[in-house]
Amino acid sequence: MIPKYIKIKKKELPDQSGVYFYYDIEGLLLYVGKATSLKRRVNSYFTKAHDGRLEKMVSEIAKIDYIETPTVIEALVLEANEIKARKPKYNVLMQDDKSYLYLVFTNEDFPRPEYIRGHDLKKFGINPFSKELSVKARKKYLAVFGPYPSGGSLKKSMEYLRRIMPWTTCSPPSETGKKRPCFDRHIRKCPGVCTGEILKKDYRKLIKHLMLFFEGKKTRLLSSLKKEMTSASKKQDYERAAQIRNQIFALEHIKDVAIITKEVIELPFSKRAVQSSIDLEGRIEAYDISNISGTSAVGSMVVFEEGKPAKKHYRKFKIKTVKGSNDVAMMEEVMRRRLRRAELSPKAWPLPELIVIDGGKPQVNRVQLILDELQLDIPIVGLAKGPDRKQDRMVYNCSNRDLAAIVLRGKDLFQRARDESHRFAVKYHRELRGRR
Repeated sequence: MIPKYIKIKKKELPDQSGVYFYYDIEGLLLYVGKATSLKRRVNSYFTKAHDGRLEKMVSEIAKIDYIETPTVIEALVLEANEIKARKPKYNVLMQDDKSYLYLVFTNEDFPRPEYIRGHDLKKFGINPFSKELSVKARKKYLAVFGPYPSGGSLKKSMEYLRRIMPWTTCSPPSETGKKRPCFDRHIRKCPGVCTGEILKKDYRKLIKHLMLFFEGKKTRLLSSLKKEMTSASKKQDYERAAQIRNQIFALEHIKDVAIITKEVIELPFSKRAVQSSIDLEGRIEAYDISNISGTSAVGSMVVFEEGKPAKKHYRKFKIKTVKGSNDVAMMEEVMRRRLRRAELSPKAWPLPELIVIDGGKPQVNRVQLILDELQLDIPIVGLAKGPDRKQDRMVYNCSNRDLAAIVLRGKDLFQRARDESHRFAVKYHRELRGRR
């Protein structure tokens, strides 16, 4: 329970997303935080045990204010903007413990959002808590937003917003180069920079809209979009008008309750809880590639649930884009196609608890790059043949203690899944060779 001597805005906290503000008895702003539920979040400070510095902050709270927001993403944006503008005492102290994540927009023909840690911003002479950019910084960045205490929430928000306001991570085609669509273009997360479908001025307008959102100017953004929709309609460009109408609707009906997760472990200065163990009884997917000198190349995906093969979920892939013998590139094609289907049909293609790869570091590293690119947090375990090819060598992120413990417990399961993926891939490969 919150002590009675603490003054609360309107004498109660709403069960609504928003941003809360802690003040001391002299009116000094102590801390700014975000919440999916202001009521539950603020109460957690007074009902849970914390470390010394957090207990000190809680003991200084004399007044609690808050601002409700329509959505969780807007709470995330408001929190960052308030921290930068007002520099609360304990938020700034937290900067000493770990560098906050920042969202930057590159200054180039086709700008793109990127994530940068505060200590890296300082290399460009940027004060992480300042609104102004130096001349040197403006050559590299259009804008810098943050700090964001929860990097995971920021990345999930960006993943969500990209469905509404797409941007590119690729380069425009050269005058003589082929105009091939990137993976994101297929799933409508890229507006067509790679294929030359969008002009530079139109693309920069998309980025301007995204920056308006992170400036906390959603109302202004919606007004701008409505004017563009009216203009497109008057020009009888009904396809464009419909696209903008859908954008407006999506922005006005954001459903983002899953953006802020595990709020308890995001308390400032508290020890971060170890990530919950991977469920070995859950969905484990294993992948393998089969070919002879690059011919009749195929990939396989097998699924284990409750520690047993779930054959109704098995899938096979005929390699389409890779020529010659290149198992790493083939594995990339299989994973991109599989993850694209998860994007298009999440119920039919649910994401797994863990991915098992028949291969070593090259395969594991390539798959990890794809997951990082798509902002997916799925652990990977590779099984590489040892020097005598009789003993499997486990390849995984050894710095992840939770994953290391899972590898020890699940080694037999991973080997069985790998063997099954190998059997399934070889079977399909032989079928293709037989047809040839």
